Amino acid sequence: MWKRIIGYLKQLFRSTAEAAMDPEIEIEQAITESKKQDQALRNQAAKIIAHRTQLEAKIEKAADTVGESREMAKKALLKAEEAKVAGQEEQVAKWTQAATAQALKLQAAENNLNGLKEQYEFAVTQSDDAKKAVQQNAMRLQELGAKRYELVGKIQQAKMQEAVNTAVESIGASMEMEAPSLERVEEKIEGRLSQAKARAELREATPEGAENELREAISIAGADTKLDELRAELGITE
Repeated sequence: MWKRIIGYLKQLFRSTAEAAMDPEIEIEQAITESKKQDQALRNQAAKIIAHRTQLEAKIEKAADTVGESREMAKKALLKAEEAKVAGQEEQVAKWTQAATAQALKLQAAENNLNGLKEQYEFAVTQSDDAKKAVQQNAMRLQELGAKRYELVGKIQQAKMQEAVNTAVESIGASMEMEAPSLERVEEKIEGRLSQAKARAELREATPEGAENELREAISIAGADTKLDELRAELGITE
């Protein structure tokens, strides 16, 4: 149970943090990280290429050693042959021993040279792969740069649209608050009219209302009598 709760809280935190992150900052972080990786890759590639260059120098030196040992062994053999012709047994032994030593040195030098050549072939392959990797990563970095401008442009567009949406929503909300709808106005008028009719109906049902109605009838009758007198003076008949 606790594992589920902890897992839920972790996921909630990640979701909340993800929603709070600014996309523009995330883009810059991605570009910065890619640049770091590119630099690290270039450093590794430089080490590999430097190793190949060092092997080239070692091969050249080993080849010189092989050539020198070969020449020294040949010279020792010639000296031994000359001593043999001259009947100088001690010199024969001396130069034969020297030739043998040079032959051993030559054999070791040739083995070293062959080993260096094998390493060099592998180093060449590694160097080519490293250069390709650097080139490919450089292209990827350029693509990320172009993508960055595209995404930043979209972010700016989104911000502008959000600002417009906020302004429109604000206008709509202010209109709703400041300008009542016609339905509410009509409902208000009908309510006032109903209240006026109700008060009139209540007034007529009271003694005061009856008295007012009687007075109104008397006034109307008096007005009719006065009109008849005026017609008679004018000689007007109905």
